[in-house]
Amino acid sequence: MITPGIFKANDIRGRAIEPNPDWDSDGARAIGAAWVDVSGLKPGVDSLVIGRDMRLTSPEFAAAFADGVAGRGVDVIDIGLASTDQLWYASGALGLPGAMFTASHNPAPDNGIKFCRAGALPVAAGDLKALAEWVLPGSGSVVEEPAADGRRGTITERDLLPDYAAYLHSLVDLTGIRRLKVVADAGNGMAGHTLPAVLGPLDLDLIGLYTDPDGTFPNHPPNPLEPENLVDAQAAVREHRADLGLVFDGDADRCFLIDETGAVVSPSVITAMIAGQELGREPGGTIVCNTITSRAVPELVRARGGQIVITRVGHTFVKAAMAEYNAVFGGEHSAHYYFRDFWGADTGMLAALHVLALAGRADVPLSKLVEEFCTYVESGEINSTVADQELIMDRLAAAFAGRGEPARLDGLTVAADDWWFNVRASNTEPLLRLNVEAADEPTMIAIRDEALKLIRT
Repeated sequence: MITPGIFKANDIRGRAIEPNPDWDSDGARAIGAAWVDVSGLKPGVDSLVIGRDMRLTSPEFAAAFADGVAGRGVDVIDIGLASTDQLWYASGALGLPGAMFTASHNPAPDNGIKFCRAGALPVAAGDLKALAEWVLPGSGSVVEEPAADGRRGTITERDLLPDYAAYLHSLVDLTGIRRLKVVADAGNGMAGHTLPAVLGPLDLDLIGLYTDPDGTFPNHPPNPLEPENLVDAQAAVREHRADLGLVFDGDADRCFLIDETGAVVSPSVITAMIAGQELGREPGGTIVCNTITSRAVPELVRARGGQIVITRVGHTFVKAAMAEYNAVFGGEHSAHYYFRDFWGADTGMLAALHVLALAGRADVPLSKLVEEFCTYVESGEINSTVADQELIMDRLAAAFAGRGEPARLDGLTVAADDWWFNVRASNTEPLLRLNVEAADEPTMIAIRDEALKLIRT
């Protein structure tokens, strides 16, 4: 069973558990078989690497998908339990296309698939549309699984966790840093699987929260973008007088940072910090950020002699820009961080290692270290349920006409000298997302409230 709603702009995602599931293991098998043809894999020649998170349906769905791929004559390497960035590592290190079974930060009943080309490159914009046309009933294309042409592919299990950890360690110099006390909240997600291998060997005083992978998420939802899901880590940082806290999402490809006071550090600030470090290593290099990353990032990049490329929101767009411009680093407001040394893919764990290196060499606490990058006041992302998103964006454009420069790269952005805002439609929900930034808090509040009134009236 497959319903059309699972096919999103960047991945597959939908409810996988009764009642009223959006897809099931038979659907996963059909998707695996169809993906062979959609992605151009050659039976008897090519292979595909797959991984899965700790969600209750992931073992069944991943096995069914692998069976569908093998039925088309393509070999499968199954790395088992993995974070999404561990799957990106496998794709890059093995030079194979990949499929990761995860619904990231979605609720426990959901599941999904993230795809990549060989070398962790993003799939083409039309690939998921083509996949949907292949497998959905009534699409006018082939509905049932394509028949295998001769040989059936093999399915081989392989543990790449030690190699993944060793590779991350090779990318960041952590020698000579002071011993840090670090709280790490895995949220019962895949960071609980990778943390022991990556941070365990380091000279840290590590305090783990919810490190047992559990697809029911018994402690808090795996979405650090929601402030209520950060409070346990904030409290633990204060209680243990830790130097910093790290909070990961469900598939551990994102990492959020908490300073020693318990305050959340903006992902834009982290982007600026790492960008500065990477430009020190490669003067004149290119940094990528999206349309709603803080202005602090392009300002820092230009001040340090680097080049800035601004893309639409979403890993597909950022990864494509990373490849096109040979960018050394990229960051998004949602705490996705991309590294050229990691095949241009996003990895929360590598970002965490960079932060540990910066904090461990600083002679001031983290709250002081980040001050130079906190030059603007952000609203954070504010979601509103909106039936006609284009109508609302047109209303905002008319209301702010003449007060700022409009742009339609990604939704609507209106930018003035000391403030900007962006509204864009969610790729997965009937929501309009608002982000506002200004040079001071009163201006930010005024623009935010005016925009919200227009959105919600």
